[in-house]
Amino acid sequence: MKIVTYNVNGLRQRVSQFGSLRNLLDSFDADIICFQETKLRRQELKSDLVMADGYESFFSCTRTSDKGRTGYSGVATFCRVKSAFPSTEVALPVAAEEGFTGLLETSGSKIMEGLEDFSKDELLKIDSEGRCVITDHGHFILFNVYGPRADSEDTVRIQFKLQFFHVLQKRWEFLLCQGRRIFVAGDLNIAPAAIDRCDAGPDFAKNEFRIWFRSMLVESGGSFFDVFRSKHPERREAYTCWPSNTGAEQFNYGTRIDHILCAGPCLHQKHDLQSHNFVTCHVNECDILVDYKRWKPGNAPRWKGGMSTRLEGSDHAPVYMCLGEVPEIPQHSTPSLASRYLPIIRGVQQTLVSVLMKREVAKQGKSCKFSGSLPAESDSTGDTEDCSENVDRSLNNYCDSGILQGVYCSSSNQESEGEFTKTIENCRDSANVASHSTITQGSSKHISPFPVDRARKKAKKSQVGQLSLKSFFHKRSNVSHDDNNSITDTSLNVNNSVTDTSLSQEEVPESHHHSNKIPVTDHSCSVHELHGVNSSVCSCDQDEKKGKRFLDKERNNVALLEWRRIQQLMETSIPLCKGHKEPCVARVVKKPGPTFGRRFFVCARAEGPASNPEANCGYFKWAFSKSKQK
Repeated sequence: MKIVTYNVNGLRQRVSQFGSLRNLLDSFDADIICFQETKLRRQELKSDLVMADGYESFFSCTRTSDKGRTGYSGVATFCRVKSAFPSTEVALPVAAEEGFTGLLETSGSKIMEGLEDFSKDELLKIDSEGRCVITDHGHFILFNVYGPRADSEDTVRIQFKLQFFHVLQKRWEFLLCQGRRIFVAGDLNIAPAAIDRCDAGPDFAKNEFRIWFRSMLVESGGSFFDVFRSKHPERREAYTCWPSNTGAEQFNYGTRIDHILCAGPCLHQKHDLQSHNFVTCHVNECDILVDYKRWKPGNAPRWKGGMSTRLEGSDHAPVYMCLGEVPEIPQHSTPSLASRYLPIIRGVQQTLVSVLMKREVAKQGKSCKFSGSLPAESDSTGDTEDCSENVDRSLNNYCDSGILQGVYCSSSNQESEGEFTKTIENCRDSANVASHSTITQGSSKHISPFPVDRARKKAKKSQVGQLSLKSFFHKRSNVSHDDNNSITDTSLNVNNSVTDTSLSQEEVPESHHHSNKIPVTDHSCSVHELHGVNSSVCSCDQDEKKGKRFLDKERNNVALLEWRRIQQLMETSIPLCKGHKEPCVARVVKKPGPTFGRRFFVCARAEGPASNPEANCGYFKWAFSKSKQK
């Protein structure tokens, strides 16, 4: 059996990096995989992030929004199984629990034994950040833990971290008293000894969290084995985490905070307590998977001190442990905490009452729809008359607005008034028939045969907005029509002038051939005149565009020269580091205090040991700032 722990620094990003969740899980070739810092909220647990063929998953998500953050932690345990139902595999847990206090609703909302000394509010606060998932595998109980991080000056988080591990220790002690074996896998955010830290100072071991960690180990009289150190007691520079903002991974300048611990007797029936323990009897191997590091020699770019150098992957490396001689357990099924049973994945099961209620509501909706859409016979006539009145208004509006003038209004001098009236009446009759048929079909809306609102909007837009070439000819044709009573088509545009004229000749006189005597020569003359005006206007527009382009080009040149001057000024003001004589990078103080917001310069190279001349030389200089005059 193989167990892996990995701080993924965002499960969604790792799934995207590997192409799919299945590819990510298969890359470890492990039976149990513990992820920390999934950064997922409960409502974000979609099937592509929690479900993979051949795996069962168990999640714990953040339930609080402390400091405005949501989904900033979270853990998940994936178990590789051949069958999710009656199975004897050890990887498939017998039971599962979210959190370790027992107060979460998924765990039964009952305080676990051994934690009675703590208040309910304290325990709920500890479990509200989604930092633990417990799975019982028969032979052992596995704790997937993501320990809190606390800065040296943040007293609130320091107190929270102390209480978190104190309550967790009480739970471990209770289980050990019951004779259970315990595995702890995860990012505990604690480097136990100076050998586990790149820049450990003289007071490194005096930290209260490191003191607590070492007190839990067998070497200090505790019950737990640090499995990696048990297998590699003298290995140095064995780190699992590197700062992401200093490029320290390039020189392996990190810390070991990801651990696998185990406590309890071995699985042998007959054993000598002095010579037998779980690590020596069943742990075949434990090491760091350095292949998952972001920076690989020869493949990763050199760190340049800024955010331009981005490395794909997590800032942690996985740790694995291989076990041997682990027998199967009795048949069991997948626990109810598994992601396959989440409502967001499986869906909410409908009850018989809810189905009947939905049918009743649907019937009521249909009856209301029919009763409201079928008017009485006495009202239908009035509706039809209203529709005909609307059609009349729409036709009048279109003639007034000039949209129908190209068809009817422009030919008013050629056609007789009676014939034009007949044409309008035919349109009204057809519109009335259409509106009547629409009403009888159940629609209560008056449908106009022409988009009146759209025409009004376009006319309004052309009046208020910038004048176009088309609107110019509209005005010209209207003036000529008023002064000289000519037959110029007001809807004639530049591009389709001949087409519009031919349409007015073909469509209108179709039923009255004897009255179709429109002089085509006059139209051709007006078209030639319009084309002449058009060419003169286009030439003016072209000259104007050329002048505008010239001005834009000049402005761009001036801006480019100014930007180059600023860049040169910045380059001359950036100091050179003393170690490498290279330009430094500017940073800003983000930590609250008297220097908050101030700029400073540091060496641009990646952080590393002081003995390495290629690493960061440690140069520091405050940026120059003029004193404010009072």
